[in-house]
Amino acid sequence: MKLKKRFFICLLVLMLGLMSGCGQASNSEANAGNGAETGSSDAGEGKSADSANPSDSKKIASMSIHITNNLLALGIKPVGSVIGGDVKDFLPHVKDRLDGVAKYGPVADPDMEAVLASNPDVIYIDEANSGTDKAKFEKIAPTFSINMDEGTWRDHLKRLAEQVGRQKEADAYIAEYDAKAEEVSSLIHEKLGADAKVMAIRMTAKELRVMGMKRPVGPILYEDLKLKPADGVEKIADEPYAVISQEVLPDFDADAIFVIISTGSQAQTNFEELEKNPVWKNLKAVQNNQVYVLDGQKWLDYSSIGHRMALDDAEQLFSK
Repeated sequence: MKLKKRFFICLLVLMLGLMSGCGQASNSEANAGNGAETGSSDAGEGKSADSANPSDSKKIASMSIHITNNLLALGIKPVGSVIGGDVKDFLPHVKDRLDGVAKYGPVADPDMEAVLASNPDVIYIDEANSGTDKAKFEKIAPTFSINMDEGTWRDHLKRLAEQVGRQKEADAYIAEYDAKAEEVSSLIHEKLGADAKVMAIRMTAKELRVMGMKRPVGPILYEDLKLKPADGVEKIADEPYAVISQEVLPDFDADAIFVIISTGSQAQTNFEELEKNPVWKNLKAVQNNQVYVLDGQKWLDYSSIGHRMALDDAEQLFSK
């Protein structure tokens, strides 16, 4: 009889344990279900992301090469990104950091099927380039628009950092950049002289340009590196550059010239022809061997990572 009683007690304890376990499992499933519902409420078809918070999203789709590069600066690798229109691929200076990232085509004509296939949790677009197509992206995932024409690259980085919960990383990145800019500025001034006047030109397949005070090149040269613009450069204030003829190059009276050569063989050929021109050969900067060919992809990339790489490029040029 005692044996039966013991058996019954053990059986009862076992049943209670099983019931308790089932209850916990049910609660866990319910909580998981609630979490899934919360997540899907932001990602449903046709939902706007204006009030969503994607800070915990694991898969981010970028519809701007500059947004992509700002994400990389924050330590985030997007699940997919648009590519450079000229190079028809990820930009060369960041390509190695985008291994395995889906390619969405150029920003002007993105592959929406590729965006859909990558199943992003959130999509970031550039207001200027993709703002009118926001509704299309919202059918795939919550979509945030950033005006890349408003403010500086620092502002863009901070706005993005707020969305993805990386404000501390953004502040640290900017502080490190500013410190590096001071170092490189001192290095350049030591070599060129405190009062040296500089200019940046860009040779393309069709024309010769003088880069002005506006981005992408102006702010890093004349603000971050504290260099003095050559005569007349300060007048190019409303546009990124001015198209000039070779004959007016002496008017700028530059002590040093920074050169950007566009991609493609024709641009390179055009610059080589310019180097043979007597007008070029007689320039003060040329005669004093103060011509510096820049890595154009980095200097023209108006993003946090592009600027940081441009500083490294300048440091290498002036450390030789």
